[in-house]
Amino acid sequence: MAQDIFTIEIIKDAIVALGDEMFNAMIRTSMSPIIYETTDFAVGATDAAGNLLAQGNGVTAFLATLDTAVVSLLEHYREPGAILPGDVFISNTPYEGGGTHLSDVVILVPVFEGDDLIAWTVNKAHWTEVGGAQPGSVSTNATEIFQEGLRFTFLKLYDRGEINRSLVQLIRDNVRLPDSTIGDMHAGVAAARVGARRIGDLLDRYGKEQLLEAMGELLDYGERMTRAELVKLPKGVFEAEDIVEEDGLGNGPFTVKVKVTITDQEMVVDYTGTSPQAIGPINCSFTGLVTGARCLFKSVTNPEIPANGGCFRPLKIICPPGTLISAKAPAPVSVYYEALIAAIDVFWKALAPALPHRLPAGHQRTVGATFISGLRPENGELFVMGEPLVGGWGASSEQDGDNGQFCCANGETYNIPCELFESRYAIEVDQYAFHDEDGGAGEFRGGKGVVLDYRVATDEAYLTYAATRSAVRPWAMNGGQEGSTNYAEIHRLDGGVDRYTMCTTVPAKRDEVIRIFTATGGGVGDPLKRDRAALLADIRNGFVTEEQAVKYYGFEVTA
Repeated sequence: MAQDIFTIEIIKDAIVALGDEMFNAMIRTSMSPIIYETTDFAVGATDAAGNLLAQGNGVTAFLATLDTAVVSLLEHYREPGAILPGDVFISNTPYEGGGTHLSDVVILVPVFEGDDLIAWTVNKAHWTEVGGAQPGSVSTNATEIFQEGLRFTFLKLYDRGEINRSLVQLIRDNVRLPDSTIGDMHAGVAAARVGARRIGDLLDRYGKEQLLEAMGELLDYGERMTRAELVKLPKGVFEAEDIVEEDGLGNGPFTVKVKVTITDQEMVVDYTGTSPQAIGPINCSFTGLVTGARCLFKSVTNPEIPANGGCFRPLKIICPPGTLISAKAPAPVSVYYEALIAAIDVFWKALAPALPHRLPAGHQRTVGATFISGLRPENGELFVMGEPLVGGWGASSEQDGDNGQFCCANGETYNIPCELFESRYAIEVDQYAFHDEDGGAGEFRGGKGVVLDYRVATDEAYLTYAATRSAVRPWAMNGGQEGSTNYAEIHRLDGGVDRYTMCTTVPAKRDEVIRIFTATGGGVGDPLKRDRAALLADIRNGFVTEEQAVKYYGFEVTA
């Protein structure tokens, strides 16, 4: 029997809101800056079968990892009574639902009414340490998953409310930062339990029948609204390809290829033709590919609708197993995110000419994840700093690109404040500015990338860094100039400069400078047509040098 629409709407809004409450709980209770400052995590809820109901703010690229984690967990626990009230599960395996790389750990809490499984609340967060060969559990030279850290495949962290002390001790004994790692684990459990309590409150207030009806209505609403937007998109077949330059071990380049078919009923995104999986850790699993395709699909349909499983019913993703973006075990996946955003970007590149008012030119297309580790000089304790970096987005057909923003997969992500750097790590930030390297000229200019200097403030620190768009520049449109590239340098005390695009634990001594450059986005339109007042403002603001104004814009600066 149908319930009144007003009650159903109230329940639907409450389900969406619980994602925000879970998000805030994670911020308040976590111990690592990569979670509470950078917000490298996502939280949400699914129905009993694993259909995404709501997701809080956080990393957009986890959009297909919460619901698929539940689906895979259910395949592991098929027997009646295998999942019980009070259970909490943990997983980070990359090759099943919920998987990206080992550092991204999923916590899953089932919600019951009596003996009936009603829903799940899920948290996926980047732990600074999960063991492995390198500090920070990320490397560019791994050749198999076993070198990258501890792997959990849907284990019970709590069994009917009792914590698995043996598992917790195993984690503690195999990570370099046990206190913060275990602290972040408990924060993930706390955030998931907050969501579970809110679903319990809804059960108590409205009953199972109304709650389940509201869940179904929420999914159907997402589908209806998305299909209405799909009808508005241009129809046809759109193709593109691009490359990922290397895998961390010198192999490459690797091709990422896509064919997008849009009808009034569905969008089919076919990545057939993408290069086979790599020897090095650039690989991305199929779960990562799904989340990437969902990101772009959501942005060209209706990004205002809260994300849920219904929104993605019209989306079909095809990719044969064993490619760079559908890697199989035991492929290493430490820097999976570079292949993931390449998959998003090539999808974007295919549709951009048909949607010039919705999709800009190419952006920095890298997370630019930078890890610096060492010993604090005052107490000899290990520190591991990890953060993504901002760069330039491409221009559109109507305006300049955004300056200094995170890449397309990062969502509600933030940089770590310089003050926190200098208080928590043996690092000083000497410079954080927009650079003036060539790239991105156009009638509408590509957004600027940044230059960031970390000065080592201990006897020795170690850099692990990975970036793509290191040789092939961000793509431009309609006669604009391609953007610039991503890379890192270490400025040595003897005056030498070493340049890297991927490296693992490269040593830098006290007062040597680790300098990171992020790409400027691609331009749109003939640079000679750029508004002269806008160009003068660019020169005043340091976005365009006087030499670049002459060379690319044909503009002679006078006194």
